Amino acid sequence: MTMRETLIAATKDFNLQLSEKQLSQLERYHALLAEWNEKMNLTAITDDEGIAVKHFADSLTLFNYYDIPQNARVIDVGTGAGFPGLVLKIARPDIELTLLDSLQKRLTFLDAVLQELNLDANLIHSRAEEGGQNMNLRESYDLAVSRAVAQLNVLSEYCLPYVRLSGWFIAFKGSAEGELQNAKNAIGILGGKVKSVQNFELPMDGGSRTLIEIEKVRPTPDRYPRPNGKIKAKPL
Repeated sequence: MTMRETLIAATKDFNLQLSEKQLSQLERYHALLAEWNEKMNLTAITDDEGIAVKHFADSLTLFNYYDIPQNARVIDVGTGAGFPGLVLKIARPDIELTLLDSLQKRLTFLDAVLQELNLDANLIHSRAEEGGQNMNLRESYDLAVSRAVAQLNVLSEYCLPYVRLSGWFIAFKGSAEGELQNAKNAIGILGGKVKSVQNFELPMDGGSRTLIEIEKVRPTPDRYPRPNGKIKAKPL
């Protein structure tokens, strides 16, 4: 099957159904990803089915469990090649999206994709912990999302500072067994509260996935996020 056919099959039972325009946009995104991946390391997953299921469908699972408000301000922290943030924007062009990453070359790629797809997003070149101390970004988003490869206690320190009171941070994880228990202290210190945990299997044997929803119930103390060295040396 083509990437498009695989994506249609993988998302046939999803809450949000993609239009022809959105499918075409994802096809073009896939083509640009393959083209740019030859010049820089954007993804280790390169086959059509892997892109369709493990990147695109995986990103879209958010809409199976959560209602994202119209015109919500969303930040994807450590966005990499744009997952999940850019896929969410394609599916819901009303959201006001910010893509944050520490590598400028990734943002250059994402800017090219946005222009090609006629979409807009704010691109921010910053380390996550530095952006979290930026008063223009701190506690100003309805939703923070991340598929970054970090333990949940570390990921929470990177992401929760961006979230406004009563907003959410949703972590996209593989198997998160054990991580949640280890992260509860960090989540509490940072002003969060675990609201829901969704465990599911991606279609087409795409693997086990977990979405962890953390609500922002108190402001994050000013000292967080700490410098990256301290976060890694002494996780909360």
